[in-house]
Amino acid sequence: MKNKELAEKMSRNFGKLKLGFIKHSPEILMVTGIVGMAASAVLACKATTKLDSIISKAKNDIETIKDCAEHPETLPEEYTKEDSKKDLRIVYARTSLQLVKLYAPAVSLGVLSVASILASNNIMRKRNVALAAAYTTVDRSFKEYRNRVVDRFGKELDKELKYNLKNAEVEETIVDEKGKEKTVKKTVSVTDPNEYSEYARFYDDGCEGWMKDSEHNLWYLKQQQNYANDLLRTRGYLFLNEVYDMLGIPRTKAGQVVGWFYDEKDPNHDNFVDFGIFDVTKEGSRDFVNGYERTILLDFNVDGPIIDRI
Repeated sequence: MKNKELAEKMSRNFGKLKLGFIKHSPEILMVTGIVGMAASAVLACKATTKLDSIISKAKNDIETIKDCAEHPETLPEEYTKEDSKKDLRIVYARTSLQLVKLYAPAVSLGVLSVASILASNNIMRKRNVALAAAYTTVDRSFKEYRNRVVDRFGKELDKELKYNLKNAEVEETIVDEKGKEKTVKKTVSVTDPNEYSEYARFYDDGCEGWMKDSEHNLWYLKQQQNYANDLLRTRGYLFLNEVYDMLGIPRTKAGQVVGWFYDEKDPNHDNFVDFGIFDVTKEGSRDFVNGYERTILLDFNVDGPIIDRI
């Protein structure tokens, strides 16, 4: 019984080790390839130090053969031109074989290293394709679910569920008919301040076009949003990193994959770029639009990974 349990434990440990190798195989292959390329260069350098002796010997043999062909009378036996050609072929073949043997280890290791790097890239490419396909499936299922909610309960309920909207009482300063300012209370739908996507970024000091003027910042963001929509309609796609570039926001790894695509045949598709400037459900957005804040947390309505949709 103990032997069986020990065997099962060893089998499980081996399985975990194998799974770990499969999981990290791209990194292992990449490192192996890089180390192999470096070792190949070292072997090639060492081989080159022996190259002079091989070349020198071949030159001496060739000169001797040519000298004998030009002065056959100095030889004890008859030496014809055919003999010299035959000897030259032997020298060339022998030298070529020596050169192949000399550089074979370096070349072989170099080829294997390149193959290792290519294999690593191929594994990562297949995994990325699989991840993109899985995300597309989940995204499609989610949108189909939202469409069913809209069809049965309406867009308002869909919006409440999506953004986790709750009613809250806020104070707002308005100007009455007599030109006097007064504070009034009103009930608005607001979101949880933590309900932002991973793509949300602050537009603040240091960003492109930002100034200590809230009206200018609002105008600039509206212009950039319009420009982004023009690009989307013209090209049919737009990456999030391109929008980040417009605003002077540092690029991200996700930004080179996710973005927007234009599909006029899908009536349920947004088909527009929204920075979230006029999202009245967020207090920060309301304060920015009303001129109380010069900074805003932008949350972009990306469509998700778009590589496979372009």
